[in-house]
Amino acid sequence: MFRRTLRTFGSQPQGVIGLGLLLVWLLLALSATQLVPYDPLEQGLPPARAGDSPVRQAPSSLYWFGTDELGRDVLSRVLAGAHISLALGFISVSIGLVAGSTLGLVAGFYGGWVDGIVMRAMDALLAFPGILLALVVIAALGTSIQNVMIAVGIAIVPQYARLVRGLCLTIRELAYVEAAHVVGSGPARLIFRHFLPNIVPPLIVLSTLQIGQAIIYGSALSFLGMGAQPPTPEWGLIAAKGRDFFRKAWWISTFPSLAILSVVLSFNLLGDGLRSLLDPRMRMVRAADQRNS
Repeated sequence: MFRRTLRTFGSQPQGVIGLGLLLVWLLLALSATQLVPYDPLEQGLPPARAGDSPVRQAPSSLYWFGTDELGRDVLSRVLAGAHISLALGFISVSIGLVAGSTLGLVAGFYGGWVDGIVMRAMDALLAFPGILLALVVIAALGTSIQNVMIAVGIAIVPQYARLVRGLCLTIRELAYVEAAHVVGSGPARLIFRHFLPNIVPPLIVLSTLQIGQAIIYGSALSFLGMGAQPPTPEWGLIAAKGRDFFRKAWWISTFPSLAILSVVLSFNLLGDGLRSLLDPRMRMVRAADQRNS
């Protein structure tokens, strides 16, 4: 079964590309301290050519991504910021996953007034755009990268709650679940034996897509000055600091923005591949195609 799963996933080119790109970024994030050519916080690096200004140096053989407005190596700052942005995405989604799935499971399993209270609260959160809700939380908690993780996690809780609640309502009506309830299975057995195995695959797919969205939210908050604070080498903050010099030093904002784009694209491609692998309807389509061929 494992080999068949690998073959099926390997037949999804978008998933393979996304996984490969993501593994590259994870490797860069884990080994950034050994790979950075310069200290990401060191200012006024020597100019690549004699007589040049030490700040805002264009990309060269000495500084591949150039230097920023304070003379810091942009490549070193982008590599050092990889673990910050990836950690932000993973931790934020973990917060949203645990809180949202728990609320959705309680609402869908018990129904009635519990379902009403939980879903009305989720509807109230959904009334705000995700980035606006994150801004409200940041305004209440204060500006820091840790608070950004909490704010982004709270902003995506309703999406998990609604997904899990809808799945639970469907699973609750299945014949074998009703039979298990009739023979006296308790809530814990029903949840862990029948509900969770059917909920986990859609949650995996949603989480891969949400990590990319969480990174965008976190970078946007840092870009607005509500997230990471200087001199932290966070991608959104680097891009924000470079926007004032974009006409004369385009590389300061361009390279961290491309890093954000590539990481988000890798998660989206991986999510599409996992959806094709785990979605029962997609499996039926593949099986029909194989029979026809």
